[in-house]
Amino acid sequence: MQTLLICGATGFIGRNIAEHYARTGEYKVVGVHNKRRSFECPGLTWIKADLTNPDDVDRALSGVDIVIQAAATTSGSKDIVARPFIHTTDNAVMNSLLFRAAFEKKLDQVVFFSCTVMLQSSEQALTEVDFDANVPLHPRYFGVGWTKVYIEKMCEFYSRIGSTKYTAIRHSNIYGPHDKYDLERSHVFGATVTKVMSAQDGKITVWGTGEEARDLLCVEDLIDFVDKAIHRQDTPFGLYNCGYGEAISIRDLVSKIVQKSGRTLAIEHDLSQPTIKSSLFLDCAKAKQELGWKRTTSLDAGIAKTLVWWQANIGETAI
Repeated sequence: MQTLLICGATGFIGRNIAEHYARTGEYKVVGVHNKRRSFECPGLTWIKADLTNPDDVDRALSGVDIVIQAAATTSGSKDIVARPFIHTTDNAVMNSLLFRAAFEKKLDQVVFFSCTVMLQSSEQALTEVDFDANVPLHPRYFGVGWTKVYIEKMCEFYSRIGSTKYTAIRHSNIYGPHDKYDLERSHVFGATVTKVMSAQDGKITVWGTGEEARDLLCVEDLIDFVDKAIHRQDTPFGLYNCGYGEAISIRDLVSKIVQKSGRTLAIEHDLSQPTIKSSLFLDCAKAKQELGWKRTTSLDAGIAKTLVWWQANIGETAI
């Protein structure tokens, strides 16, 4: 049986993937944790490692066949504005060390989660080749955007000089169970769910105008993508879009979450807070053609499932 190592297994995406593969029994599943405590999950074993430490990385990857790299320094919109540097250094260091160790140990595959932050606003669905390095990134996304591009290229570099297969997933905004739902660290989906479900005065406040439009994908569909990439990618390096394929404005998203919650709430906008006016959604035809992947969870169904999970797992603690 192959050993599957999930870096960042205590985080949002990593935990969902770890629980999925622990249930299937297809692999020996090992989760990496560091600052966060591990959790109990049948079929999942743990290793504590600081992935910015070369010795810890070497120890974590010993005896491993496949690495799913979901570890990252991440945060919400407040830090993107106030502390953009936290998304660069540690992420560049840990991925450099992981990829070199995977190369040296001749692992079968590394799956890396990129994102869409380097892409420009567009009214058309963007493909994997639509990124133009000559067009300046939004100033707030400069650091994290170029870091992601660098790591994608590092995947390609190591795929050219070794036997390890690399998959870079340029995914859209992911939501679902185990996401961040506290208002200090959460992204727009998680923050909106918490605001809606814990509102006590008959209203919620949304940052900015709500004109931004986002591509939102349920984490279940991302897990399905990872599984298909592991089993079906037949090239040394694959860069794939993974998204819903449609954009929804934040204003409409908030209204939809309120509607699905069954609550009657007034929606107010705090125009003193930052608004990054943009529209972004992904063309995932390459993933469908090469991997046979397509999203299956509608936004309505995904919101409904998330609200049920939130109520069962967070509920009163957020009020």
